[in-house]
Amino acid sequence: MIDNISWLAIYPEIVLLVMACVIALVDLGVKSCGRAPTYILTLLTLLVVAVLEAMYARNGTTFYGWGNMVVSDAMGSWLKCFAAVAMMITMVYGRPYAADRDMLRGGEMFTLSLFSLLGMFVMIGANNFLVVYLGLELLTLASYALVALRRDHSQSIEAAMKYFVLGAMASGFLLYGLSMIYGATGSLDIGQVFQAINGGQIRHQVLVFGTVFVVAGLGFKLGVVPFHMWVPDVYQGAPTSITLLIGSAPKLAAFGMTMRLLVDGLLPLAFDWQQMLMVMAVCSLLIGNLAGLMQTNLKRMLAYSTISQMGFVLLGLMSGVIHGNVDANAVENAYSAAMFYVVTYVLTTLAAFGVILLLARDGFESEEIADLAGLNQRSPLYAGVMAICLFSMAGIPPLVGFYAKLSVLQALVSSGETSHIALAVFAVIMSLIGAFYYLRVVKVMYFDKPLTATTVSAPMDVRTVLTLNAAALLVLGLLPGGLMNLCADAIVRALAT
Repeated sequence: MIDNISWLAIYPEIVLLVMACVIALVDLGVKSCGRAPTYILTLLTLLVVAVLEAMYARNGTTFYGWGNMVVSDAMGSWLKCFAAVAMMITMVYGRPYAADRDMLRGGEMFTLSLFSLLGMFVMIGANNFLVVYLGLELLTLASYALVALRRDHSQSIEAAMKYFVLGAMASGFLLYGLSMIYGATGSLDIGQVFQAINGGQIRHQVLVFGTVFVVAGLGFKLGVVPFHMWVPDVYQGAPTSITLLIGSAPKLAAFGMTMRLLVDGLLPLAFDWQQMLMVMAVCSLLIGNLAGLMQTNLKRMLAYSTISQMGFVLLGLMSGVIHGNVDANAVENAYSAAMFYVVTYVLTTLAAFGVILLLARDGFESEEIADLAGLNQRSPLYAGVMAICLFSMAGIPPLVGFYAKLSVLQALVSSGETSHIALAVFAVIMSLIGAFYYLRVVKVMYFDKPLTATTVSAPMDVRTVLTLNAAALLVLGLLPGGLMNLCADAIVRALAT
C-alpha cells in the first residue's frame, strides 16, 4: 500500500500527465487552424505546474515516494519550475511559426511537448536507476516525434533520423553503465548505491567501467564533445520552434539527471568521473568555439555555442571535490554555479531563438547570419534583444552571462589546484575566441545594409514575453544575488538529504 507522502512527491507529475491526456482529447474537437483552445489549455497547465513546483521549492521539504524511487527536493522542484516556465515561453514563441508552416493541423505539438516535459520531470525527480531511464526515454521519444513533426520537410525528417540513431546509442551507453553499477552494488536505489560505494565492499574496477558509460550517456544529453555530433545537425534541420524546445528545457533536465547520478549516487567515485568531465569540458570549449567561427547558418552557430556553453557547466560540476576530499563550501559553490549557469543559459537561448522565430516568415526561415543584415534599421527593438542575448552568451558585463561565467571561474580558482587555475585561464581564452562569432552577428545587424525592407511584426503575446525575457537578462546581470542564492540554497538542501 502506498502512503500519502508517496503521492505528495509526484502531485505535479500527476497533474501534468492528466492534463496532457485531457488536452489530447479536447483537441479532437478543435477545428481552428491555430488550435487556440489547445494552446490556451497548454499554457494554463504549464502555469499551474510551475506554481506547484515553486510552492514545493519554497517549502523546502524533501519528500520520498513510491518505495524511495522518486524524490522531491528544493533543487529538483526549482529545476522543474524553470523547465515548465521555459516550455511555456517556447509555446508562446513557437506557435505563430508552427501555424505558418501547417504544423498545427493537429495538436501534436502541444501534447508531445507536455509529454516531453513530463519526461524531464521524471528525470529530475528520479531516485532510482529505472526511473531515470523511464524519464529519459519519455523525453527522447517525444523529442524524436517533435523533430519530425514537419512531415513535408526533408531536412526535418533527416534530422529526426540522426537524432533517433545517435540517441538510441546514447541510451544504450547509459543503460549499460547503470546495469554495471547495479551488478557491482546490488541496488537500483541511488541512495543505496552511494552507501555501498562509500562502504567499500564492491569491486572498484567494475564501478569505474560502469561510470564511464554513464558519463557517456550524460554527455550526449548535455551535448558535449565527443558526444556532440547530433547537436549541429538537429539544431539546423529541425523546425526552429522545435530547435528551441530541445535546446532549452531539456538542458535543465540533463543537469538534474547528472546531479542525481554523479553527485547523489557516485560522489565517492568523484576522482574518476571528474577526470572524464575535465576532458569533455576542454574539448567542448575548444571545438565548440573554433567550429562556431566557421558557421554561416545562425542555428548551426548557436548549436556550437551550446556545446561550448555546456563545457562551462562541466567545469562547474568537476570543481566541487578535490582529490576525493568533500568540502561543503567548495561543493556548494561549484554545483550552485553550475546550476546558475544552466538556468541563465536557458533563459538566454529562449530569447535568441525567439528573435529567429520572429523574423521567420511563411516560406522564409531567416536562418542565415546574413538574413539579419540591417535588422536595427528594420526593428531596433528586436535587434536590441538579439544583441543582449549575444553579448550575454559572450560573457560581456553587465549581462547575466558574464556573472554566470564568473561564478564558474571563481569555483575553479578557489579550489587552489594548479590544474584548475590552468583550466580557468583556458576557459577565458576560449571565451574570447567565441566572442568573435557573437560580435560578428551584432556587426551584421547594426552595420550591414538590410536585404529587405520588410518590417518585423509580432503578436502582442510574443512581443511582450520577448521584451520581458531580454529585460530579465539585464536585470539578473545587474542583480544576480537573488537567483544565485536560490541556486545555492537548493543545492545545500538537496545535498543535506
